[in-house]
Amino acid sequence: MSSKKSKTSEATRSGGSDVVTTQSGLRRVVITGMGTINALGHDVASTLEAFGEGRCGISQLDFRDVDRLSIQIGAQVHNWRAEDYFNRQQILLYDKFTQFTLLAAKQAVTQSGLNFEGVLGLSSGVVLGTAAGGLNTWDENYRTVYEEGKNRVHPFVVPKLMNNAAASHVSMEYGLRGPAFTVATACASSNHAMGLAFQMVRSGAAKVMLTGGSEAMLCFGGVKAWEGLRVMSKDACRPFSANRNGMVQGEGAGVFVFEDYENARARGADILAEVVGFAMSSDAQDIVMPSAQGAERAIRGAMQDAGLNPEDIDYINAHGTGTAANDKTECAAVAHAFGHHADKLMMSSTKAMHGHIIGGTGAVELLACIMALRDGVIAPTIGYEEQDPECALDVVPNEARDAKVDAVLSNAFAFGGLNAVIALRRI
Repeated sequence: MSSKKSKTSEATRSGGSDVVTTQSGLRRVVITGMGTINALGHDVASTLEAFGEGRCGISQLDFRDVDRLSIQIGAQVHNWRAEDYFNRQQILLYDKFTQFTLLAAKQAVTQSGLNFEGVLGLSSGVVLGTAAGGLNTWDENYRTVYEEGKNRVHPFVVPKLMNNAAASHVSMEYGLRGPAFTVATACASSNHAMGLAFQMVRSGAAKVMLTGGSEAMLCFGGVKAWEGLRVMSKDACRPFSANRNGMVQGEGAGVFVFEDYENARARGADILAEVVGFAMSSDAQDIVMPSAQGAERAIRGAMQDAGLNPEDIDYINAHGTGTAANDKTECAAVAHAFGHHADKLMMSSTKAMHGHIIGGTGAVELLACIMALRDGVIAPTIGYEEQDPECALDVVPNEARDAKVDAVLSNAFAFGGLNAVIALRRI
């Protein structure tokens, strides 16, 4: 990483202790746990293995009435059996997106080694992202009322489908009595949630935040709605490739433990990475067409917040949906934000492997950022076949790459022109 001075102060010694605040007095924030379930695997280890192998999790969809859909592929979590993880009463309360979240949260908390009993629970919280919340519950109950003609639905339908259900159940599971809420900003939901969690820990509003996002939109109604946008591919996701023809939906969750560095260090936690910057912007332009200027402002803002220069960034996990409009807009934003350094950057999209998980996608993609920092392995952009002159960056095509990485960005750009970029660095 560049030796230029960042706003995070160089570690100084005082009685044998490192300074654990920035020059502005804000706390440092680190990641001490992570968990996931997605089409590539039911845990972090299997997901990172798939990233390293460039394995594709996109396959034929398998659910009721899929034959009525024009789009019949997706990155579905196959072999999912809720009863393997939850009892009957819990399943009545948990939509699939909540089930995914709770599983990922359990993995993250277990890895962190935290116990939230007592005072820590009072100063810890949860903020999660989702775009559609309990869409499977909506879909099932619309069938009950409209197709089957029944006049009653289960009493738990509302608490099961509400967007804050996952955050609420995570808070109850771990006794998190601090800030607890859900962010819904379409495809940027997870990044917005994680960015807000970062800001809360950094400001001292919370010592620990569980954060990330989840989505479970792969049901008949969910895919049928997306078909109407005409942005979906019928065969594959090929981000940045000249012959790309659309995105492919996925499902799953990613959850992380964001923790005050001083707290993590005092208890001897294994620190996975440091969160150092976050920025948001709005295009204020179009409900579906992205703006390179809006994305660029978020990218620049995240670096400025982190005290990093363009040449400090080694890798970007791109939004990279595989649509013509998104990919060329993102490449233009990166080229403008980084100038000459854009030619030295590695930038890949993992959506060709785990699909576009919509509100949960940024959380699963953060795993690739942590893998780059900790393991020195850059997840590839698979499905890349033809160079696009409008995407003339190093997109790490088709095969993972070994590289020393000190600082990374994770991009998320959503319908509605909502942009959220997170900066991490190796610690």
